[in-house]
Amino acid sequence: MATNSLHHHHHLHHCLLKRHPSDTPPPSTLPSTLFPKPTTTTTTLSTSTTTCFSVSSSTTSATPTSTTSQPISFDLLQQHLSAQDFRQADEETRRLVIALAGEAALKRGYVFFSEVQFISEADLKAIDDLWRQYSDNRFGYSVQRRIWEKADRDFSKFFIKVGWMKKLDTEMEQYNYRSFPTEFIWELNKDTPEGHLPLTNALRGTQLLNRILTHPTFENVEEEDKQQEDNVGGGDKNSENGVVKGLSGSNPLSNKVFKPDYSF
Repeated sequence: MATNSLHHHHHLHHCLLKRHPSDTPPPSTLPSTLFPKPTTTTTTLSTSTTTCFSVSSSTTSATPTSTTSQPISFDLLQQHLSAQDFRQADEETRRLVIALAGEAALKRGYVFFSEVQFISEADLKAIDDLWRQYSDNRFGYSVQRRIWEKADRDFSKFFIKVGWMKKLDTEMEQYNYRSFPTEFIWELNKDTPEGHLPLTNALRGTQLLNRILTHPTFENVEEEDKQQEDNVGGGDKNSENGVVKGLSGSNPLSNKVFKPDYSF
């Protein structure tokens, strides 16, 4: 009897030892990342950041906690601009704006106009300063803002002025939107329209571009540009009929025909 009890006790002790590692793991000794839960905020942010924000390769941090609270590197944008690779700089700018707009923009891969308000003035100014620095002040959002203001905030006039629309070879004066990316100008030369870059997707209308150009970042820049313009004198707008110089004819742009085909 004593032998059977001892054998039973040894068998029970052996079973308990055998089950312990898999049945009752000490939770405090295992990192939470071993048990990802897709519905948690941490996992969703990590996944969306890795998938949508491709500029993460240029940063040193691999686990950002927030797309707006943690600084984002502009090194890759500066690299493309310093190399005069404006095509890649435009793509990088688009990725930066998406990342700066917040987690929801990262998830869907594009920015709603209502999310532009979440982009800090410092970040948007950093992007604009780089564009202006490496284009001799011919590219950048603040440059586009000035052109848009001089066009009385008329986006049709603005699109023609910055070269986002092209004149069609027709008897009637017509304009169409350029096809992305082949019909846009990716070099900086004397024929490149001022404010041609960076591009802003107008596929869903002009509200996104409107919010960018009216961002508080560019209010002070606009005042500085106005002072410089006053010193130089002159302007691009005909004060008599309100048309943009450089267009053939003297009819207001409202009488011209535009084909509504946003393609970039």
